[in-house]
Amino acid sequence: MSDQADAPNMDLSEPLRRALGERYLTYALSTIMHRALPDARDGLKPVHRRILYAMRELRLSSSGGFRKSAKISGDVMGNYHPHGDAAIYDAMARLAQDFNVRYPLVDGQGNFGNIDGDNPAASRYTEARMTAVAEALLDGLNENAVDYRENYDGTLAEPVVLPAQFPNLLANGSSGIAVGMATNIPPHNIAELCDACLHLIKTPDARDDTLLNYVPGPDFPTGGIIVEPPEAIAQAYRSGKGGFRLRCRYEVEDLGRGQWQIVVTEIPYQVQKSKLIEKLAELIQTKKIPIFGDVRDESADDIRLIIEPRSKNVDPDVLMGMLYRNSDLEVRFSLNMNVLIDGVTPKVCSMKEVLRAFLDFRREVLIRRSQHRMEKIDHRLEVLEGLIVAFLNLDRVIDIIRYDDDPKAGLMREDWSIDHPRAMSEADYVSPAPGDGELSEVQVEAILNMRLRSLRRLEEVELLREQAALMEERAGLEDLLESEELQWDAISTQLKASKKQFGKDWHGGARRTTFAEAGAVEDVPLEAMIDREPITVVCSQMGWIRAMTGHIDLSRELKFKDGDGPRFIFHAETTDRLIVVGSNGRFYTLSAATLPGGRGMGEPLRLMVDLPNEVQIHSILTHAPGRKLLVGSTSGDGFVVPGDEVIAQTRTGKQVLNVRGDVKLAVCKPITGDAVAVVGENRKVLVFGLDELPEMARGKGVRLQKYKDGGLSDATTFTLAEGLSWLDPAGRTRTEADLAEWRGKRAGTGRMAPRGFPRDNKFT
Repeated sequence: MSDQADAPNMDLSEPLRRALGERYLTYALSTIMHRALPDARDGLKPVHRRILYAMRELRLSSSGGFRKSAKISGDVMGNYHPHGDAAIYDAMARLAQDFNVRYPLVDGQGNFGNIDGDNPAASRYTEARMTAVAEALLDGLNENAVDYRENYDGTLAEPVVLPAQFPNLLANGSSGIAVGMATNIPPHNIAELCDACLHLIKTPDARDDTLLNYVPGPDFPTGGIIVEPPEAIAQAYRSGKGGFRLRCRYEVEDLGRGQWQIVVTEIPYQVQKSKLIEKLAELIQTKKIPIFGDVRDESADDIRLIIEPRSKNVDPDVLMGMLYRNSDLEVRFSLNMNVLIDGVTPKVCSMKEVLRAFLDFRREVLIRRSQHRMEKIDHRLEVLEGLIVAFLNLDRVIDIIRYDDDPKAGLMREDWSIDHPRAMSEADYVSPAPGDGELSEVQVEAILNMRLRSLRRLEEVELLREQAALMEERAGLEDLLESEELQWDAISTQLKASKKQFGKDWHGGARRTTFAEAGAVEDVPLEAMIDREPITVVCSQMGWIRAMTGHIDLSRELKFKDGDGPRFIFHAETTDRLIVVGSNGRFYTLSAATLPGGRGMGEPLRLMVDLPNEVQIHSILTHAPGRKLLVGSTSGDGFVVPGDEVIAQTRTGKQVLNVRGDVKLAVCKPITGDAVAVVGENRKVLVFGLDELPEMARGKGVRLQKYKDGGLSDATTFTLAEGLSWLDPAGRTRTEADLAEWRGKRAGTGRMAPRGFPRDNKFT
């Protein structure tokens, strides 16, 4: 207690705003610089760089053997990347997927996933090694080409960046989400990128648009066709932001007798084939594209999706145009060239800026490798000079090594300009005089380590030849380091070598993605795509709807669910649009072609349109262009609405008759004739001219009939000269020709219904 009392009162508190700000900023910078954004120099994120470096340390060359993926991911995690082994293995597996990476950096053996979206096998089952492309990224690490830094625990060193013989950032692309920024770069063709770099070396101030002559656009590993206009592509590369419309590649196969099918051979980049087929199957099930008949997957090692039309009369281009619009057979790949310049500064760059950053880095690598080579040459020349001295004075060297107490010190003290007679015994041997001699410690060590077989005359000739060659090479390196022009010439030579190695003659080096114009796709109306066939629409009392093939007898007995029965049965055609009228005054539209077949019990109508559970289905009509409808509510209000105005474009329907409270829609009938007959719940009938009703697209309407109590029961339209007809209780049609007693103005009370009028107060 006394120690605690004597301890100073240390206040470790700080404002919450500052504490959160500093910690979140630290996290954001870590995510941006060490996780999500690639380096413009080698195009890699830290995890990919560490995977390749660890594989190099394990000597997993492209021509060597494979090692278990678990061993590789374990070494990466233990030595360089202190994160989960699953995340490391996933990153390594992606580098081996030729459908995800344009130039795979890992050569995988085993199940590394597929284009259907299946996951790779566990790391204990798969094996891997580097590819020739990965080795090209690592070339030069032994020659001090890049800086090294300590690993996370300070026990090992790892490269800050890889030397990268080619612009890997654009060749393989990259994607990532950091804090407050993201990147998405498509892959490109190495040969084209090398050509663009060579042009940029010749013309440093070249315009971005000129580079498009060498790099016309992305080159995706899954192929496909880019249909983005050239102007949009140029703008995207100029600004570093934009997008590319990418379509599948297909061909039309003739099956004979007028039959044909579409074969999709390449699907867009990053589209999972299994999910694409699910989406296409959903389009068939929902009948969203009526001319789309079937889809099959006949893929083996290659992609082969079969798309069949519903009819041989369908235009293939029209069918594909509809599929482009409604599925992932066409996607838009976004471009956001947000990269780390010099591994530090995030920036959205144009293509020219990215290539310039790569070329500047390659020049730095060239200078560092040249300086490293010069140091090696200087060291070797020093050794050679000492060896030549030894050969010229071979007898004296042998005497010193044989008789001197300290041969190393003796060789370093010896003055080689003095001739000494050969010592025949230890007594004849004269030790070198004290002082500094001509040979350095490095030269003496080389002499002492020299093998006896090297003492032949031929070896002396070889040493002189090697010395001359090294002197010549050193002079060339000095010229290179002093001349910027020679440096760019050397970089050009390296780029041409990379182009030759990974160009069109290399397996997978030829361009896969081509370019085409999108073309104008005809906007074909839905009705024009549907074959006109007769159907019978059946809707039950509980709202289950179906369409039976052909015009069946409407009095025929049909099957329904237990406790259910018929409500609406009428003839229609597959090209018709059905108008579903709700008691809430809302009108819904269905396509007859999308109705479920008549083999089962159908489907609930409320799943097809957003019809609330408390709202009843008042009636179902077929839409007839130009026809008008009479609508009325239980409160006695109504109006005339054009039939074309009640068509709804969405599932939520279209409000036509405004109702409030307990008021509901009571009447919706097609108009025929020039007069309106209205009957109320009080059995009073009123007849007035149709011209007294307004024509509206939506509203409450005007008063049809006035009531003291009750409301509107039914209404109909007819031709006044032909009289008013109705069905009596016995099922006979009654017609009242003399309607003078019931004639009046709109909004009148009317007179009691004629004798024989139905008790349910309905005209039909």
